[in-house]
Amino acid sequence: MLRVHLPFVLAVLLFAGSSSIAQPTAALGINQEIAVKIPERMRHFVDEKTVAGVVTLVARGNDIVEFDTQGMADIESNRPMRKDTIFQIMSMTKPVTSIGIMMLAEEGRLSLRDSVDQYLPEFKNLHVAANTGPDAARLSEPEHAMTIRDLLTHTAGMTDAAPAAIGDYQHAMNVPLDRVVRQLAKERLLFQPGTAWSYSSAGIEILGRIIEVCSGQRYEDFIAERILHPLSMKDSFFFPPADKIDRIAMVYVSKDGKLVRAPAAILGGDPANHRAGSVFPAPGWGLYSTAEDLLHLYRMMLYGGIYEGHRYLSPFSVHQMTEPHTSEIRPVGWMRGADYGLAWEVVTDPMGELAGHTIGSYGHGGAFGTQGWIDPNNQLISIMLIQRADGGTETMTRVFLNMAEATVGK
Repeated sequence: MLRVHLPFVLAVLLFAGSSSIAQPTAALGINQEIAVKIPERMRHFVDEKTVAGVVTLVARGNDIVEFDTQGMADIESNRPMRKDTIFQIMSMTKPVTSIGIMMLAEEGRLSLRDSVDQYLPEFKNLHVAANTGPDAARLSEPEHAMTIRDLLTHTAGMTDAAPAAIGDYQHAMNVPLDRVVRQLAKERLLFQPGTAWSYSSAGIEILGRIIEVCSGQRYEDFIAERILHPLSMKDSFFFPPADKIDRIAMVYVSKDGKLVRAPAAILGGDPANHRAGSVFPAPGWGLYSTAEDLLHLYRMMLYGGIYEGHRYLSPFSVHQMTEPHTSEIRPVGWMRGADYGLAWEVVTDPMGELAGHTIGSYGHGGAFGTQGWIDPNNQLISIMLIQRADGGTETMTRVFLNMAEATVGK
């Protein structure tokens, strides 16, 4: 099926004007009867103790359709959820790292088809685990070198597990990115690069290190200088500054029908410690952000790489990132009905979790339940921010995303 795009001229017209957050408006073509019910439905999940609190934002072009908060950001401190509450967005960081890679590609500092070992020599002697039949214990050499594109599409064969030598780095965050990547280079690949799909945050960590090598900057500094600061993502960061901590939402898990603070064993460690003393930026899942900041990022993508009159990516790069790249292999991606683009999930067959979404919609979720989706066919952006580390929010996610899509008068 062909992917449908609105003409670029329409995107530019919708883009004109201020991008700052405004109160919900009666946007053209929006079903307000559905939009006003979103907070009510989100309140249900708070009352049922599915989550402590939630921030939802639905935008169409430059219009805010729905922007609401429900529940608590921190139950123990009796701190309510606010529109500027800061969340650990976890794997929603992956597309941000991908944007950094695409910026460097546009500058000619790398090519997506380049082998990883061209930038990181420690990846020259990789081995692949032959894990079937009588060869199960044998290691083989890759049939072709692992490429940057393989990492972006999760088809490189990288494990998602921590190497034994740095087994707790994902929790303690006490190992620098360059050392993490050197350890990852010692791990055997799960399969021949490009032949299968397996979700791997470790693969995105490697991309973060490639950004460092090609830019000459620390990963987190490059992302802040080239993406976060120019897009006015003022509350987005990898290591919380002291003056932002009182706005960070607590992370919870369910225990005996109640929500309790998540343990230190989750990604990023004890959420109440706010990564104090950490040195690992986690290019695959390390970003903190807010609904408003993410809206700025997603509008840049929606408008073909332009935000507030400044171009960050070419239309070609946006197209590359948001086209399906894994259609010929199985599995094709994380969610039913979606293939993978370049670190974005892309809807190819609306079904399951993505039923009702138009073909060509793209987005990503995070380990603590956060979601962010862009529907270029309807100029729609849908953001849901929650903090629950043990799952159990699937119905809530489906309800919100389906209601957000249903606000468009078709």
